[in-house]
Amino acid sequence: MDERDRQLINRLQHGLPLVRQPWQSVAQELGCAPGEVLDRLHALLEDGVLTRFGPMFDIERVGGAFTLAALTVPEARFDAVAEQLNALPQVAHNYRREHAWNMWFVLACASPEELDATLSRIETLSGLTVLNLPKEHTYHVGLHFPV
Repeated sequence: MDERDRQLINRLQHGLPLVRQPWQSVAQELGCAPGEVLDRLHALLEDGVLTRFGPMFDIERVGGAFTLAALTVPEARFDAVAEQLNALPQVAHNYRREHAWNMWFVLACASPEELDATLSRIETLSGLTVLNLPKEHTYHVGLHFPV
């Protein structure tokens, strides 16, 4: 990762401009060509420096539902259960925690009914009880990690 990559990552953490050609605008800000911006972004994703690049939606405002959930997974089954979760399109991501509830994940579904069905499906697939932790309040936290 070079200085231009750092500049791009720092810039993109603040979002894209809402204009017809956002890459052109970002490129002008950084003093490079739009193609270079896109090439660098693709390379950063391909190399795993960035794991995700995309919009953040308030899914509930469009009728969807999401929740934070957790499982207590026996160590011997951890990878297999992670694969089961990762195969479900509703699972946004999952991660390991050093706690009795050692696998945490986020579900994003098209409706509250789909969310309930997905939670039940995970329990059936894994044979484990899901701890469902739905959001009670929304807080907006502006977060930026300078690189």
